[in-house]
Amino acid sequence: MRRNLTFFGLTFILFSSGLSAQQKIPSKGDQLKLAQTILADPKLKYVDSLARQVIKEGFNAGSGYSQIWARDLNTFIETALEERPAADVRGAILLFFQMQQPNGEMVDGYVLKKDFTWHDDTPYYSKNAPDHVGFKNTVETDQETSLIQLLGKYIQKTKDYGILDESIGGLSVKERIQLMLDYLRRERFNTTYGLLWGAMTADWGDVQPHDDFGCDWNALSNEAIDIYDNAMLIIALQNLIEIQPNGAKAADWKKFKKELETNSRRYLWDQKKQKFIPHIYPQHSPLPKGFDENQIHYHGGTAIAIEAGLLKRNEIKTVNRQMLENVRLSGMPSIGLTLYPTYPAGFFKGWMAEPYHYQNGGDWTWFGGRMIQQLVRNGFYQEAYDELGPMIDRVVKNKGFYEWYGKNDVPSGSGKFKGSAGVLSKAIALLHQWASETAK
Repeated sequence: MRRNLTFFGLTFILFSSGLSAQQKIPSKGDQLKLAQTILADPKLKYVDSLARQVIKEGFNAGSGYSQIWARDLNTFIETALEERPAADVRGAILLFFQMQQPNGEMVDGYVLKKDFTWHDDTPYYSKNAPDHVGFKNTVETDQETSLIQLLGKYIQKTKDYGILDESIGGLSVKERIQLMLDYLRRERFNTTYGLLWGAMTADWGDVQPHDDFGCDWNALSNEAIDIYDNAMLIIALQNLIEIQPNGAKAADWKKFKKELETNSRRYLWDQKKQKFIPHIYPQHSPLPKGFDENQIHYHGGTAIAIEAGLLKRNEIKTVNRQMLENVRLSGMPSIGLTLYPTYPAGFFKGWMAEPYHYQNGGDWTWFGGRMIQQLVRNGFYQEAYDELGPMIDRVVKNKGFYEWYGKNDVPSGSGKFKGSAGVLSKAIALLHQWASETAK
């Protein structure tokens, strides 16, 4: 749920290409043919070009959003660095650290004070950024990890290691990173399971049930442990290890990362069903009596878990097949389908009360595109190309990147959602890189 606007979807009846079944390991000839097809596909080039045009416009989340969000910028920073001056990206990152709170926590995002035009009864301020206002959806636990990943991608692409020594309010960026990790371990870490917790939300989402607003931790919140938050932290720790291999805390990061990996598999992976369970509820469950939440597949969190290295190749193949079957059963357009089956009607309040709306089963390229990236990185090239098709087709059809899609591929939310543009641009880049190497 975005704090500033409620969007109304445009009602278009769209079509998309179908999803092909999983393929057997292709021969070299098949791989060459696939590579040539990918390199010759004009739609991929068109969508990448369109994505770059959208991202070139700025670092805000998209049309209708004045704010810069860490979790969004994290998913389009690499393309942004190719379309905008690195100094601009650097400045946007440092502003997050300027908005860090005294307890070490990080905001979701920020805006200039003149753009703080929506109702928010819990604004965040910092003496290090007096011209800005911050905001945070406190039911979520991915703000700190999103910023660390964002910083890691920036450094890996620019080699600007000097940013780590930038002083903000008397503390270096390196020191502020450790304060963020300390905050998570102090305020959002369950010692029984050895995993991060947040409020119960739908998959990677930031809206809790039983609450009209849904984005702030309150008396209606339920502590919950899920794979998304913990996979995001594992990736963030890996980023820190890569950019500071000789850092004073590197050994601690490696140990913490290993513990998270072990506990994520131990407590969240259902070996029998070959899927991640949606939640552990250390205290009270918000679920209706008799409702089996473990029937639900979390597509977004699973994609991030693969990025975190938590699944073996055969398990990736299995969960991808499950995603395809969920798409077929749901009638939704792509593996961007947030979850399946959905939570029952009325479980969430507001427009998420109905199945296949927003995070309760809506189709989000923002996460589907990240699953495509992981298919490429793990050698599932045919699957990646086939499953990318519906996402590419609807961009071509609509000439834009919508935030999410409902039944019948009806586009909703921001019409220029940069997270969607960023993940597609990166997925296309990965496919083109493989195809170019294969076609040599």
